[in-house]
Amino acid sequence: MSGESRTLKIVFPMGLVSLAALLAAGMVALKPDVETRVAAPKPPLVRVAEVTLADVPLTVRSQGTVRPRTESQLVPEVSGRVIHVSPSFAEGAFFEKGQVLFKVDPHDSRQAVVRARGEVARTKLQLAWEEAEAEAAREEWSDLGRGEAATALTLREPQLEAARAAVASAEANLTTAERNLERTEVRAPYSGRVRRKSVDVGQFVTMGAPVATIYAVDYAETRLPLPDDELAYVELPLHYRGETARQKGPRVTLKADFAGRTFEWTGEIVRTEGEIDPDSRMVNAVVEIKDPYGRGDDPNRPPLAVGLYVEAEIEGITAEAVAVLPRSALRGRDQVLVVTPKDRLEFRDVDLLRTTREEIYVRGGLEAGERVCLSPLEAVTDGMQVRTRASESEAGGTADGDAS
Repeated sequence: MSGESRTLKIVFPMGLVSLAALLAAGMVALKPDVETRVAAPKPPLVRVAEVTLADVPLTVRSQGTVRPRTESQLVPEVSGRVIHVSPSFAEGAFFEKGQVLFKVDPHDSRQAVVRARGEVARTKLQLAWEEAEAEAAREEWSDLGRGEAATALTLREPQLEAARAAVASAEANLTTAERNLERTEVRAPYSGRVRRKSVDVGQFVTMGAPVATIYAVDYAETRLPLPDDELAYVELPLHYRGETARQKGPRVTLKADFAGRTFEWTGEIVRTEGEIDPDSRMVNAVVEIKDPYGRGDDPNRPPLAVGLYVEAEIEGITAEAVAVLPRSALRGRDQVLVVTPKDRLEFRDVDLLRTTREEIYVRGGLEAGERVCLSPLEAVTDGMQVRTRASESEAGGTADGDAS
């Protein structure tokens, strides 16, 4: 191989490489500048509630325990041994007014009646004797008197009055003895139920010593504590000195759980207690429930037993032209975020009527049809741009994330 061929084999590849390098450098030098674009952040997507003004009936909630309206200690009025107890005289049993609950041995009372009748007969005989003596004395004085007035003793008037008083006393003793005989049968003073009893057949009872606790079943009561800030929403029946007319109170729905189900009873607030609780500073309203032990419309509903814990919903006043919003709409004490028609946030002071755990009741500061932001937002500024579901739909876009 000649020297020229060798030189050609070496120089040609090197030339190709150099040409390629020059072409690459020229392409790099001639490439256009790339424009860098920064993606603009999307405004936050928020949930909104549209304001509706309406007349809203308010409800006040409380809780309490069922208790009897009328409760009594059953006390025998005579002493003696119990000889009979009614099946209705048992703890939890019902009884009717006038029903005999138990009987005390009447032997001693019957003997007392016999003695009293004998005393009445004796005093009446003595009275008849004194009346005859007084008549005879008047006739004698009429025949032998010289025109002078006879003394009361001469006419036997004191003796006659004493005889009449003896008859009246004996008849009173007889009445007492007969009533004591009737009292050996202890009768129910009203239709009710036995709460506790401590007497049975064979026991000796003493006059005036309680033997049972009973209560009436026509009505039951529940004591409901109400805080001061809730009183403005309920028209409580207030009683003033010198007024006897009963004011109709608000309706109350009582709810209680029994055997895995929730049952309801209806009642009415009939009065408030005469003092404010010194510990809780609450006013206690008393609810009266009629026929608490009847079946009512639900045959499976249990009786409203004494001691049952119940939750109460009290019908309050009707608030006019208020907006009811979720509690999440409230910002601070009395502000909300209004979303303007241009989807910008605006802080708005509102007049709150009432605030609960779930809702707020606004009576001023909002107009019907306005939108209120419900989503929690950080670093909110007045006029801040936001997105809503409605605006996304109108723009034909899709949200890449929702506000919590």
